[in-house]
Amino acid sequence: MTEKTSRVPGEEAHRAAGPVGAPVILSNEPGSFARGVLARRHPALIRQVRDAFPYARRQHAALDALLDEITNGVIEPLAPAEHDHERWAAWGQEHFGRSWYDAPFLWAESYFYRRLLAAVGYFGTGPWQGVDPFAPFKRAELPGEAVEEELRALDALADAPAHERATALLHASLWGNRADLGFRVSADEATAGGAVASALVADDSAALWQILPAHASSTVAVVADNAGRELIPDLILTDHLLGHRHAERVVLHVKPHPYYVSDAMTADVVDCLRRLTEAPGEAGRIGGRLWKAMTAGNLEIRTHPFFCAPLPYEDMPDDLRREFASATLTLLKGDLNYRRLVGDRRWDATVPFADLTAYFPGAVAALRTLKSDVVVGLEQGTLDALERSGAAWRTSGTHALIQVRR
Repeated sequence: MTEKTSRVPGEEAHRAAGPVGAPVILSNEPGSFARGVLARRHPALIRQVRDAFPYARRQHAALDALLDEITNGVIEPLAPAEHDHERWAAWGQEHFGRSWYDAPFLWAESYFYRRLLAAVGYFGTGPWQGVDPFAPFKRAELPGEAVEEELRALDALADAPAHERATALLHASLWGNRADLGFRVSADEATAGGAVASALVADDSAALWQILPAHASSTVAVVADNAGRELIPDLILTDHLLGHRHAERVVLHVKPHPYYVSDAMTADVVDCLRRLTEAPGEAGRIGGRLWKAMTAGNLEIRTHPFFCAPLPYEDMPDDLRREFASATLTLLKGDLNYRRLVGDRRWDATVPFADLTAYFPGAVAALRTLKSDVVVGLEQGTLDALERSGAAWRTSGTHALIQVRR
């Protein structure tokens, strides 16, 4: 069966009043970012996963067949024995039998990862059931010196004024693996902080803090993106929200099973919490507070099958819609969540963010480093300057945004 979707009252009016739909992004344009993902990134990932585990011949054969299909063949349906065969049959009925490059980019990416899980037997009944094929990649960076340096920087930040700390931690969560630039707010590192600020193509951070004033009884829903080095700043920001009563409760939404390579699941949250609690100084204290917050219910982990669906948030099911409607603010992290929030389409970059998110059941904020073509809500002058730069600013990860719709 397919997942039930719903519309809130008045949503059709929002859609009618909003911008006319832009073309859906496909992967068949030579030289495009989307084509590069399917043509280079996905085949390379299959080879990396194949080498990361001592899989048996069955897994090797299935991975090799998937590699051949995505490079030379057409999209095949999931095997009938897969538990979600009917769901994906409905989602993919318009795409099976066609080239992978001719399917919508968002759908093709999502289905690729589902097929990869099938190839390694993640949902099967054998010995590889439940073994995350991406776990080695996600865990590899946690013990590294880069994380150690970022955690040490928290010691200097601990005594900073609350507003400076809030800004630094918000930027750290935004930039993820460039979080070291966000943690540092001391005078001798002002240049680094300025570089982060100048790379923001949109900054609604003031509106975000207005929605979450200190000492309020707010509930914040955080929809996580990546694990590892990018999840740690999200957890540290969560500690700040709770500690300064910007939120009385934070609900952290993660994926129910492996999805895109780095996507966070419950096990990844636990790995990051352990990394924090085992660290010295302020990082260890933050880890301890978060651990206690989880046991007390002030920090809760939740998940939902929709987070691994190839659908926009506009099509979220009723229960998830109610979940977000009950939050004071829903904070969506990362590039994939942004694409699902506004629609993976070739929008004019000046289309208002509020128009494309009017359907969302409550206040919503997007924290995203730009790593795909989709972007909306920019001022015309900002867009003109970015276009004149000649840089691949939409996809290189060198720019970011904070956008809020009340």
